This record gives sequence, C-alpha cells and structure tokens, in this order.
Amino acid sequence: MNAAHTPQSMQGKTLVVSGATRGIGKAIAYRFAQNGVNVAFTYHKNEEEAHRIVQEMQDRYKVRAHAYRLDILEPEQYVELFKQIDADFDRIDCFVSNAIIYGRSVVGGFAPFMRLKPKGLNNIYTATVLAFVVGAQEAAKRMKMVGGGAIVSLSSTGNLVYMPNYAGHGNSKNAVETMVKYAAMDLGEFGIRVNAVSGGPIDTDALKAFPDYAQVKQKVEEQSPLKRMGNPADLAGAVYFLCDPAQSAWLTGQTIVVDGGTTFK
Repeated sequence: MNAAHTPQSMQGKTLVVSGATRGIGKAIAYRFAQNGVNVAFTYHKNEEEAHRIVQEMQDRYKVRAHAYRLDILEPEQYVELFKQIDADFDRIDCFVSNAIIYGRSVVGGFAPFMRLKPKGLNNIYTATVLAFVVGAQEAAKRMKMVGGGAIVSLSSTGNLVYMPNYAGHGNSKNAVETMVKYAAMDLGEFGIRVNAVSGGPIDTDALKAFPDYAQVKQKVEEQSPLKRMGNPADLAGAVYFLCDPAQSAWLTGQTIVVDGGTTFK
C-alpha cells in the first residue's frame, strides 16, 4: 500500500513507538508508515538496523521517520527523548508502549515462583509498567495540544492463563492493563483514548530466547483453533485499529485479546 491510497484519518499524523527494530514493534511501525503516518521509534542497541528502517520508511512510504536510543530500564529517559521528538516532528498523535526486556535483565524474574528474585521482578515491572507510565505521560502532554490522540500498551495473555516461569511477566502485564484503565479515565476529557493489546505467544526473537520456546510453540499450535502461532503482524493490525479514530473513536480503557483462541482452552 502506498501513501496515495491510504485512509485520510491517519495521514500526516505521528506515531511514537518503543522498541521497533524487531518483532512486534517493527511490525507496528511499518503498519503505520504504510498508512501515511510519520514514525518516531526507539531502539536499544541495534543502531544500524534503526537507521536502515528510517531510510526504508522515508524512501518507500514517503513519511518522516526518526530513531532514538532508549534504555527501557531507565524510563525517565523518556522526558528528554520526547524533547528530541518535538524538534523533529510537529505533533504526536499516537504512542505505543511496546519495548520489552529479556536475557540477563530478567534473571530472577523469569523463573518458577520459588526462584523469583526482587531484582529480576523489578526490572520486568520497570520495563512494562513504569516505562508505560512515563512514556504515556509525556505523549499525553503533546496530544493535548492537538486535541487528543491514542495510547496503546502491549500486554500478553500470561496474566490470563498459566505459563511456566512467567509469573514475573504475567504479574506485570496484569498491572499495566490496570494502569491503562486508570489512564483512560483520567485522560478521556482531553480526547485521549488509552487501550491495551494482549497477545498470545507471538513468534518473535524475544520468545525464541526463552528456554522452553519449542514446547510453547508446539502447545500453541495444538491449542489454537487456527493451528498456528501468532505473528507480529497480527498484533500490529489491532494496534492500528485502536489508534485510528475512524475505527475506534469510542473505544477506551479496554484490552483487546489477540491470541488465536488459545485462552479459551
């Protein structure tokens, strides 16, 4: 799809999305760019890929795109980051809190209950909940200036169904979904809608980093009536729907579950 045939409701608007050099965040960034939306996105380490994405979006979709480094375990960095975005874009309409952590940062957080440790749990909570709060606060300040906007947090069904070793993540996803509801209530008067997209296990590098990836994949394919795992594009569509006022203008404070039917079993 090129910009000449994109829906008018989103053309020329600006998305800010965290963690968009891979997986779900990357799919979200491209879904918006394909529809004529300017994209500001964050990355942590892969600067080369971030610059490649910026160039491709500008060349292929003729939108404005910029990448900014962010350590999601330092949510206060959002304050200065949004000042940088202000210098590069004239408005902010959508904010998607997507970036996650895995690997060493979740040691003591991704474990059976009796092996959970405060540091790992705190890191997961910081990246999931605190980063959403600070990022959404900064985005909301800008959205007020343009008469409203949409904020979306990524979540997961690990707070709805048991997943081995997932207590730290599931607990934090539950917390961020509650925070979404409170934000929706407080920001609605400014025309700002706040929702969450809760994904079942999605086939990404982050999931592949988990030691039980093969078992998870097999179980999801068996449980889903669609007989496959979810992919990043499945969530990107739901996020775009929630941000497009032409499609979801009266939808706020909700969590949309995109799980291939797996939480019913």
